[in-house]
Amino acid sequence: MNLPTIVSQSEWDTARERLLAKEKEATRARDALAAERRRQPMTRIHKEYVFEGPGGKANLADIFDGRRQLIVYHFMLRPGESHYCEGCSMFVDNLGHPAHLNARDTTLALISRAPLTEITPLKERMGWTLPWYSSHGTDFNTDLGLTTKAGEAFGLSVFLRDGDEVYRTYFTSERGVEALGSNWTLLDLTPLGRQETWEDTPDGRPQEEPYGWWRLHDEYDN
Repeated sequence: MNLPTIVSQSEWDTARERLLAKEKEATRARDALAAERRRQPMTRIHKEYVFEGPGGKANLADIFDGRRQLIVYHFMLRPGESHYCEGCSMFVDNLGHPAHLNARDTTLALISRAPLTEITPLKERMGWTLPWYSSHGTDFNTDLGLTTKAGEAFGLSVFLRDGDEVYRTYFTSERGVEALGSNWTLLDLTPLGRQETWEDTPDGRPQEEPYGWWRLHDEYDN
């Protein structure tokens, strides 16, 4: 195995500071991207999809569970699929406790094309507790570009609810998904962001002092 070069403590400190400067630059670039993302336009979802979920039939607005924002991971599971996607499974394994997202008026859910009877065994096997809905029998995956003539794809969508109207604000797939999973990276995808005062956010959106909203996940009132 070709291991890293061995250097003195002072040389290591110098190398670390040099790398840290580049990491800080990358962080500022990510913050700028998140600010631009919060200013992106949105498109209305006009079709009335009927999903099957933990509580029975639900439309897209129901999946928000009363919150303003919804993050959906499009888990690649087709009807009759005998092979479970390792990449999708790894992504879900890396997701944090949803209470922190809920505290920012945001719901996280999974949606797949397979019927609920085929989703439930995998959900139970993996010990996942996130709400997982079936879009079986609807055009949801096709309309959102996840099911095409080229085949099936995974991805992550963000939706915003204004009363009974639902809008799609963001989508990413492939390597755009692999860096996500923490509450912070997921909130950075949403129109409302982390809702903290340091963020470059359009006027009229909720903001408060950093860290003040953080709680142990069983201490939130949401």
